[in-house]
Amino acid sequence: MLVGVATAWVVVAGIGPAIFHVHMMGMGGSGADSTVHAEEAFRTASMLSLAVALIAALAASVGVSLFLSRRITRSLAPVTEAAGRVADGDYTARIPAVGLGSEFDDLTSAFNSMASDLGRIEATRTRMLGDLAHEMRTPITTIGAYLEAIADGVQEADPATLTMLGDQVTRLARLSEDVAIVTTAEEGRLTMHRRRLPVAQVVADAVAQATAQYAAQNVTLTVTMSGDARDAAVSGDSDRIGQVLTNLLDNAVRHTPSGCEVVLSAAVVGSRAVIAVSDEGDGIPADHIAHVFERFYRVDASRDRAHGGSGVGLAIAKSITEAHCGSIRAESAGVGQGASFIVEFPLLRHER
Repeated sequence: MLVGVATAWVVVAGIGPAIFHVHMMGMGGSGADSTVHAEEAFRTASMLSLAVALIAALAASVGVSLFLSRRITRSLAPVTEAAGRVADGDYTARIPAVGLGSEFDDLTSAFNSMASDLGRIEATRTRMLGDLAHEMRTPITTIGAYLEAIADGVQEADPATLTMLGDQVTRLARLSEDVAIVTTAEEGRLTMHRRRLPVAQVVADAVAQATAQYAAQNVTLTVTMSGDARDAAVSGDSDRIGQVLTNLLDNAVRHTPSGCEVVLSAAVVGSRAVIAVSDEGDGIPADHIAHVFERFYRVDASRDRAHGGSGVGLAIAKSITEAHCGSIRAESAGVGQGASFIVEFPLLRHER
């Protein structure tokens, strides 16, 4: 503002009188006195009017600047307060709409979304730590009790006892491995060796691995595959994608009563290979569907690890699927009406 005022003043004072003098001479004025008086009048009028205009403009600019700065300051105060509350761990803090334009609206929306996500992540972290402690408590307690009994001579270290202790150690090792896999996958550090994988081969390998478990549970595993799927292929790590289907099939058989059926289907929809695992089991309540892929989440909280798995199988399946640029979702008509888990992978470019 000051530079603009000084520049305007210098320019007007420097060229205004000269231009006026030229015009006066062009009018044929003969009297030198009249020309001097006219130039003096122009100089006085122009300087006075310019000074008044610049002072008025300066006052108006200062007034507007003060008004806007105070309004912005008042609008930023709730942002500062909310940010401090979030920093202190209160993730319920929200910023009200301030009505200062789209930029402030975007800031408000982004902050509120961030606070909501942080609250959800913190709740998930807290629940995960609690669930992890719960999962580890049983095998550790069992191992500790038997070791103490052996040390006291109450229990002999016979083959049966050693086998049971080995099973508990294996249980802990499997839990540790499951948590490590899902954490690595979510952080994008999962090692994969991609190659061309025929969809038919992926399905056949998953069925071969699950056949014994399904036979032991007296659950029928049926495979359906469209003609397009038989010739389709995806790009991915065979072990990782196999782990996705294995986890889904394992989840299905654990929730399906004896004598019922699980269907593994494969088809091509547009540019994606769609593989679904559908069961006739427990089903999923509508309010639980959005959470089934979270770590340690169980629809039935009463199910322990022996009957309900580690609680990270579906989280692993989701992380691996997304690492392959795919997607996974769950569908269920309700409790007791079975559930379907649908996985989609992009086809190779030279496929359909």
